[in-house]
Parts: sequence; structure tokens; C-alpha cells
Amino acid sequence: MKTADFYYDLPKELIAQDPLEDRSSSRLMVLDKTTGQTQHRVFSEIVDLLDPADCLVINNTKVIPARLLGNKAGTGAAIEILLLKRLSDDTWETLVKPGKKCKPGTVVSFGDGVLTGEILEVGEEGNRIVRFSYEGIFEEILDRLGQMPLPPYITHPLQDKGRYQTVYAKYDGSAAAPTAGLHFTPELLERIREKGTGIAQITLHVGLGTFRPVKVEDVTQHHMHSEYYNVDEEAASLINERKAAGGRIICVGTTSCRTLETAAAEDGTMQAKSGWTDIFIYPGYRFKITDALITNFHLPESTLLMLVSALAGRDHILAAYEEAVRERYRFFSFGDAMFIK
Repeated sequence: MKTADFYYDLPKELIAQDPLEDRSSSRLMVLDKTTGQTQHRVFSEIVDLLDPADCLVINNTKVIPARLLGNKAGTGAAIEILLLKRLSDDTWETLVKPGKKCKPGTVVSFGDGVLTGEILEVGEEGNRIVRFSYEGIFEEILDRLGQMPLPPYITHPLQDKGRYQTVYAKYDGSAAAPTAGLHFTPELLERIREKGTGIAQITLHVGLGTFRPVKVEDVTQHHMHSEYYNVDEEAASLINERKAAGGRIICVGTTSCRTLETAAAEDGTMQAKSGWTDIFIYPGYRFKITDALITNFHLPESTLLMLVSALAGRDHILAAYEEAVRERYRFFSFGDAMFIK
């Protein structure tokens, strides 16, 4: 299986640069994973596509303002640090640009010295391990100095930090948003609850893998980085109860899907579990518990496109994406949604 098998042509003007004013007003393509047939709806109509017996699984991770812009001590050279994974209280695994200016021992200053970071070592694939020094509470300083880590294909400045955050974001830790969840509003979630559909909350802190393109020709040789996840007893019980009653387990986003497929037992039952996952889902994978998926439109040749192809079939997905391009859907993080049922 080749990475090139997951390429499609996308006009740049279809990459959404700004979130819609009303989160739930985005378009929704409904894809039948068995037949490949599609429908065109509005996201707020997702309620009509859910059954009372179903269970939505949402990822309640919260994006931290992980992008720090600073200057190298001594030379004043501009340095950008992206926080990826907290290793201890003040030590982080990071992406640094430009990396060649940041050898071990380099000190970078942020906010006129309110925060400083020392490069301790160069880690796997060029990531830098950085130890930060400051007075006060790190999270408060980060909230003041940091920017939301928008993907590189979004070039417009974000006016409101909260728009790159789901309305149910709870636990700090992500370097990117679980973007399928951006379409939900509190009112829409309430309508879903009123219908009787269950909503289970799990956590996966979105990390480095989101930023890594697939660089190998053979898909199976790609290495996914690990991300922390947690499924508590309440979520596991609700998922098992709905599954046993014949309801569908509908993951909101690829992060929820990867979490469930990591934590589920081989017999398809859900377990309360936490840890690190580097699961890579591509065509040929046998899903243990995921029945359906709400997701956005993903980058060509990405691991996310491979995951949705595993669920719905590569041919169905690529045909649906071609249709989305023809219909002028909005793509990627701030774009429209797809419901694979």
C-alpha cells in the first residue's frame, strides 16, 4: 500500500481560513460506508441522523496556547517554540524553528524575559527538549504569551482563541484541536441529549503526529508518535451499555476513534484504561468498537485520510472527496464535516 494511493487534488481556495460564525452551520456530507452513497446536509441536522440508542464519543482535551515566539539570548534571533509534550513540571518536548540556531545550551527569551527556555538536548527526529524558567504559574504565563498552534495551512490570524477549542474542552494538554468537535454548540449537544443519544467523554491529548506528514513510500513503514489518552469507568460503562443494546458507537473525530480502538478489548467491549497510544489505522484494519465517525475533510496522503479510508473504503472516500471538491466544500480544521455511517 503506497502513500501516493491516498493523494487527491485540492484547490487552495477550498482550505478554510476562518471558522464560521455559527459552529453548527457548516455543511455535512453523509457517506454510507457500505454503498458509497452521499447526501448533503447542514451540521445542525446531525440530530436527525442519530438514534436514541446510539452513543456519541467526544474528546474533551483542551488545546494549550502552545506556540511561543521569542528571541535567542545574545543574538536576538527570532525563535519559535511549539510545545508538544510535557515531560515534567518545567521540561517539554518541543518543535523549534529554526532548529539549526538552537543547539543544547541555547537560551531563548519570551516576553522580555518573563519566560526563558534552555535547550537541553536534541531528541528524536530533531525535536528539542526544553527546560523553562519563570516566576509564578506556568499556565498563566503561557496563556498571556502563547498563541494557539494553528496548522501551517491556516494563514489568517485567529481573532478569538476560543474558536480553536471545542465547547466541551476540559483538560489541558493538546498541541492541536480535535477539529471534528468544533462543529458542536451547547444547544446542539442539549438537543442530542434530549433525543436520548448517549454522550461519552474520553480524553486524548493531540500531539506530534498531527504535524508529521507521511514521508515513506510504503504506508506500513510510517511511525506514529505516542499520545496520552484516558477512558474512565463512566465512559466505558455507557459505551458498553449502548453497544449491548444495539446502538451505534459514533466517534466524534479520529482522536476519539483511535482512543477507543486502543482501549477496547478484542471482543469489542470497552475498558476503563489510560496510557499512551501510537495506534496507526489504515486500510485492512479491523475495527473493534467504532461503528460510525463524524470527522472533517483531511489532508492528502495523511494518516487521518488513511484512517477514514480504513472505515469506509479508500475508493468510497476518494470518490466522496472528489465530490466535496466539486461541491466546493470547505476543507481541513475550520472546514466542513463528514458523517461516515
